[in-house]
Amino acid sequence: MPDPRLGASTPLAPPLYAAAVYALPDLDALDDIYEGRSPGYIYARDAHPNAHHLAANLAKLESAAWGVVCGSGMASLSAAFLGLVSSGDTVVASSRLYGRTTKLLRQEFHRFGVKTVVADTCDPDATRAAVEAHRPRVLFAETQSNPMCRIADVPALAEIARAHGAKLFIDNTFVTPVLYRPLEHGAELVMESLTKMIGGHSDVTLGFLGGNDPELLPGVTQIVSAWGLASNPFDCWQADRGLLTLDIRMRTATANAAALADWLASRPGVSQVVYPGRPDHPDHALARRLFPAGCGNMLCFELAGGRDAVNRFMRSAPGIPFSPSLGHTHTTVSYPWGTSHRYDSPAEKRRQGITDGLVRVSVGCEPLDAIRAEMGKGLGERGT
Repeated sequence: MPDPRLGASTPLAPPLYAAAVYALPDLDALDDIYEGRSPGYIYARDAHPNAHHLAANLAKLESAAWGVVCGSGMASLSAAFLGLVSSGDTVVASSRLYGRTTKLLRQEFHRFGVKTVVADTCDPDATRAAVEAHRPRVLFAETQSNPMCRIADVPALAEIARAHGAKLFIDNTFVTPVLYRPLEHGAELVMESLTKMIGGHSDVTLGFLGGNDPELLPGVTQIVSAWGLASNPFDCWQADRGLLTLDIRMRTATANAAALADWLASRPGVSQVVYPGRPDHPDHALARRLFPAGCGNMLCFELAGGRDAVNRFMRSAPGIPFSPSLGHTHTTVSYPWGTSHRYDSPAEKRRQGITDGLVRVSVGCEPLDAIRAEMGKGLGERGT
């Protein structure tokens, strides 16, 4: 109920409801909430105000009819797949995914009788062939793959999925709804790891799942509660704060990344730069079509000396933290060979282009000159 001490005033920031359980006046109120006749909350694992507030804001940003916030990005993936597939169903998934997502699909869901078929979702013909052959319940891809920034042609994948009765589910974490909204281009479900750019400050662990089919929502909310995938009120409150600056942070970091990629390509010792905004990226033309406002803040570069060169870089550039995540306001680096894809076989890493000299960069919002100066130290350049 409204706090009478506030009078006519309204908090400019949303309140934090740090409550695990809520008091009710009687059994009729309990029944009204459970049966949907009245708004309200009972137990925070089922729902709480901060999660609802954040989910509504994100759903609007994603052009979604509904949204659910979960305790992590992996929790939102789990909630979606648990709501979509059953034993005997098949998922066709991209052959270029975050390592934990691959493990979830091919190991964890395999234990429940769900088959995962891997296809190159950057190749519409290969994807179509896999979908036609296996008739999956779900077609899953990342808008921009982790870590090599390969681009999925979401409209083409949506057409393939629709034609064969599959649901297209897209992980949009690398580009965020600032640069692309998959639901506007034929996807039926979208997820974001809010831990990354949307939270923006490396102080929350959350995930978001959104969609437009109202029939999917009851099953998802039931799964979030029953499997304990719910979010924490404080993290939701902080992510709401991060959401306020997402647009300006994402656009600033994207501009920095585009300039940094070109600068890195000119440095001695850098054997390769991976960024979709560069003409030498295999998906450059598609990226320009899908992302007219820019290709995001993520890039990779390869050092010719392998792991030893990466270690030297990290030790010489302490102003760019080695942090195995992404999306902070400050530029950070990660090492896909030993972090995001640590548990993939060496052959699988090489198939994806992940070498022991590859560095993934989450470009931040600092002045570009400061980023380049610290990068120069890591590359052993004099005068930096």
